[in-house]
Amino acid sequence: MDILILGGTRFVGRHIVEAFVAAGHRVTVLTRGQTDAELPAGVERLTGDRDEGPAGLAALGARRWDACVDVSGYQPRQVRASTHALRDRVGQYVFVSTVSVYAEPGREVVRETDPLLPPCPDEAAPVTGDTYGPLKVACEALVEAAFPGAATILRPQIVAGPEDYTRRTLYWPERAARAGAGETPVLAPGDGQDFVQVIDARDLARLTVRLTGARRPGIFNVAGPRLSWADFLGLLGAAEVRWASVADLEAVGAGPQEFPLFIPRGSAQGGLMAVDAAAALAAGLVLTDPAVTAADTLAWSRNAGLLPLLTPAREAEVLAALEARGQEPEAPGLP
Repeated sequence: MDILILGGTRFVGRHIVEAFVAAGHRVTVLTRGQTDAELPAGVERLTGDRDEGPAGLAALGARRWDACVDVSGYQPRQVRASTHALRDRVGQYVFVSTVSVYAEPGREVVRETDPLLPPCPDEAAPVTGDTYGPLKVACEALVEAAFPGAATILRPQIVAGPEDYTRRTLYWPERAARAGAGETPVLAPGDGQDFVQVIDARDLARLTVRLTGARRPGIFNVAGPRLSWADFLGLLGAAEVRWASVADLEAVGAGPQEFPLFIPRGSAQGGLMAVDAAAALAAGLVLTDPAVTAADTLAWSRNAGLLPLLTPAREAEVLAALEARGQEPEAPGLP
């Protein structure tokens, strides 16, 4: 197939490009040209910016593709420009959205039929924590309206794996590795019974190829295995963990948001760690072992030059504050 990918040089988009090439398809990427990524040989690069409207898509000319995969559509004005330009020139439009579109993220389990947030009324609203979900809701509606019966909406969980420049999923494998080198214990929020759930970017990419090849329309949550935090840190090899309740952390000025990936069960966002991916699994999603995802991400990070989101100094400061307060967290053994 001839595939057009909007985006494709960073993290999720890059993995999607590589998966299509590995499957033998011809790939064209349209980007703003701001990331000088090494892509597989034979990938055609076009430069354009949907923020400029139709003029920003001039590089597409009058060409046709079998499918378009939109990895970089965050604002309705961007998606409006591309869906209008490609409506009669691609057979399928695959849009990478997010589980953040759901209106009731605290419910367990989150399914595709759950209610969505109201769409953002401002097409040019900046992408923030508050607008991200509503903007994606508006983008999804544009795609489905422009491509009835030929729209594929992917709603991935937090995405993990090599090339993850966000560092969210990298922190814990790195921290466990430092613990293995003698830097112990690992400070972790909760009591080990909350949950963590991510999706390997490569699994998302391979599913994208499968659904595109099958011309499969529909909406798909894309999520990996749901693990307790005790099991998660155990598979990373963190032998000694110091657990601290949310209340204790907040008492020493350390909010749970300082700990990457952590969303307390029962909180307003807790359901986002309980995402049902049954439809995607039935459609061919194959999941990588979380231990493999962690190991591969850690191996990639060694040459990435990324700083940890929670620095060793900050972790030590929080531990010291907990101990000084006389509420040193318990250290139950991992299963």
